[in-house]
Amino acid sequence: MDPDGTAIVMSSELLPAPTPDPRVTWNYFDEQGYVSRGGLRAGEDPYARNKFNQEASDGLPSNRDIPDTRSAMCRMKQWRQDLPPTSVIITFHNEARSTLLRTVVSVLNRSPEHLIKEIILVDDFSDHPEDGEELSRIHKVRVIRNEKREGLMRSRVRGADAATANVLTFLDSHCECNADWLEPLLERVAEDPTRVVCPVIDVISMDTFQYIGASADLRGGFDWSLVFKWEYLSQTERQARQKDPTQAIRTPMIAGGLFVINKAYFEKLGKYDTQMDVWGGENLEISFRVWQCGGSLEIIPCSRVGHVFRKRHPYSFPGGSGNVFARNTRRAAEVWMDDYKQFYYNAVPLARNIPYGNIQDRMELKRRLHCKPFSWYLKNVYPELVIPTSEGGPGGSLKQGTACLDSMGHLLDGNVGLYPCHDTGGNQEWGLTKDGLIKHHDLCLTLPVYAKGTTLLMQICDGSENQKWRHMEGGLIRHTRIPVCVDSRYHAQRGITAEKCDSNAETQRWHLYNHNH
Repeated sequence: MDPDGTAIVMSSELLPAPTPDPRVTWNYFDEQGYVSRGGLRAGEDPYARNKFNQEASDGLPSNRDIPDTRSAMCRMKQWRQDLPPTSVIITFHNEARSTLLRTVVSVLNRSPEHLIKEIILVDDFSDHPEDGEELSRIHKVRVIRNEKREGLMRSRVRGADAATANVLTFLDSHCECNADWLEPLLERVAEDPTRVVCPVIDVISMDTFQYIGASADLRGGFDWSLVFKWEYLSQTERQARQKDPTQAIRTPMIAGGLFVINKAYFEKLGKYDTQMDVWGGENLEISFRVWQCGGSLEIIPCSRVGHVFRKRHPYSFPGGSGNVFARNTRRAAEVWMDDYKQFYYNAVPLARNIPYGNIQDRMELKRRLHCKPFSWYLKNVYPELVIPTSEGGPGGSLKQGTACLDSMGHLLDGNVGLYPCHDTGGNQEWGLTKDGLIKHHDLCLTLPVYAKGTTLLMQICDGSENQKWRHMEGGLIRHTRIPVCVDSRYHAQRGITAEKCDSNAETQRWHLYNHNH
């Protein structure tokens, strides 16, 4: 009290009490309530909304155990202690609540706390704003909602602009980060800010949500239809990887959904081409741009992130997915491929008629950054991409009526099938070499056992006897060693098989159609 009897008010009492952070750590979030409010209605097809089995996803906890798919050497490796924290940017549109939450929780649960500055969820105008809003109750999560549908590229740029960390990590909204996934990515970028790095992308089954380890002997590539594909590393690279499976893998192209990049470098490089719509082609564009403008792309085998791969897109594309993809791809080709874009137009003739908008600012960016020509990229980054010759070269399809021989997206030791021809290469790109090999990129159609009824497999081309075929007059493709021919009669059950040659069998007649003629 003062001598005059008035009470003395201590200054601290005048300060407002600190507001407690209303947000909770992920393990105190009401997961059950959140997931059930977006759950399936009675009798609803679990695949209808997301084109994956939502029932399987909803039944799994957000922090479920997944197998550690890294090599033993990765598990023993020590990472730098002074790594920079990152802002994780996840864009989504009508994502299933359980998969979105599991993505967020896996980031928080399997990353060192100090390395996650924030998770920025960009809601690309989902039908139910609460899908994102409710997640903003989780500590470190911020939600930004678009006022209209913007698509992946513009949404990611919006997230990047809002990010406060010096390193950006882009993830899709249906992922699960594995043990110690973040440190190896951040270490590569901390050493050299012009590196753009990706994890090995494991597979989460769209049907059962089982987590399946992917091969780390793959890198990203493409064919002249500019469709992304996984391809095996060369034998020399695979042998080197056996000695040290932790080494970074140079990749000509990234899959696009998951990568880490220095924020200042992302901005200097021109962020994304924001005139690309919805989805598709952006990975091609950013891959060309990084390599041609002085950076590099790597896959880091010690970093593993699972991803739900779907057969179809769950959402609609304004103007149809084919046109959107062709427009985006065409923008990338026109800006980055110089005269080599003609090979794309030969492979996808329909693309010539798709308007691609104004590319002046992207051409200006290319000049400003002193980017190298596409010929440099082909020579130094992707010499394995075969340039089609005027004789037609490798780019063709093996047709049977309106159906074509198709790899069905399978890789090494996978079987092949028959699928309606789309004449854009990709899974239907085959070449018949002078020495009798039927090649799909670096894999060859192989007769694993010398017996009729055998399912044909794709194996690394080694020129062995079981890979040699002869395309006969009349269309039969006969094996050079035993009298069996490539036959499609059992394609729905077992894939393409080798059956006793029969010149009257429609299922054995194949026409080699060249895309460049």
